[in-house]
Amino acid sequence: MSRRYSPAMRNYLRRLAGFMVAYTVLIFAVGTVFRVSPPSGPLAWGVAVLPALPILGVFWTIGRLLAEETDEYMRMMFVRQSLIATAFCLSIMTVWEFLQNFEVVPPGNGGFGAAFFWFVGLGAGGVWNALANRAEAEE
Repeated sequence: MSRRYSPAMRNYLRRLAGFMVAYTVLIFAVGTVFRVSPPSGPLAWGVAVLPALPILGVFWTIGRLLAEETDEYMRMMFVRQSLIATAFCLSIMTVWEFLQNFEVVPPGNGGFGAAFFWFVGLGAGGVWNALANRAEAEE
């Protein structure tokens, strides 16, 4: 990894990579288990939740980055990015739930849950930060 990354960012990238590898393995493994020999009862619940655990690890990883980053400006950028992600996710999910409540759309979300929209919002927050940095540099 490049020297331009802070120790906190290097830790973040390592943790993120580990959780994403675990997520990829688990999503395929659990999908295979449910297609080949679906478990039932409490075991089904336990197996079905396995791919969610690395996603929870990613949220923890982001929190650790915010706690470990010593550069106040970088920390502020990550906080802004997370706030944009949260606002985006809550907005999408709120509108979707009202559409469901009034039976404009069918129940369910087609596999796209809050975490998906939060990560999309995190990407949008990163773009926002990049554009804001560029505008500040041009002033």
